[in-house]
Amino acid sequence: MNHHNNEELKKLISESLRERPDSYAIQRLFQEFPTTTELMDVSEQQLMRIKGIGMGKARQLTAMLKLARLLTIPASQEQVKIRSPKDAFELLEPDFRYSTKEYFTCLFLNTKNRVISKEIISIGSLNAAIVHPREVFRTAIKRCSASLICAHNHPSGDPEPSIEDVNLTKRLIAAGEIIGIEVLDHIIIGGNRFYSLKEHDHL
Repeated sequence: MNHHNNEELKKLISESLRERPDSYAIQRLFQEFPTTTELMDVSEQQLMRIKGIGMGKARQLTAMLKLARLLTIPASQEQVKIRSPKDAFELLEPDFRYSTKEYFTCLFLNTKNRVISKEIISIGSLNAAIVHPREVFRTAIKRCSASLICAHNHPSGDPEPSIEDVNLTKRLIAAGEIIGIEVLDHIIIGGNRFYSLKEHDHL
């Protein structure tokens, strides 16, 4: 992650710890943990080595950083790696299990195919999920995704794709090629089974 010569972040941490932004403790903190990644991983013990940061302030800061981490990465998907359509199905199926409506959901992945985020893009009627590529890619760009997997459920229990499903997938792939975010697959879930458009050569 990037270096945070970010004055806003310094100001926020200073206010939380009731320190001046130019105090020794704050200057030292940013010298020792110059990147956002290092700061997010800091422990209470490491913080308490800095003069002026006692146990109270160390606890306050680690709690704040933990909260920031939880808000940016859903903990349950933090380490999930998608290697196959079955992996995506297993991650998504519990969400769709008792649904009487169609949910169109996307898994947004980083360059290592790890799930950054799982989001419902639209909720349709019993027989149609209305999806616009702009909604999918607006979220993909916001999440800094390298690629994505689309999925939706057929409450009828039959995962066979409709012509609309195939056409929508082709539109999403074409949009992804322009933007530079690859659509890896579209998975349809129904009756505890799944249909991968990738595996059936629709992509």
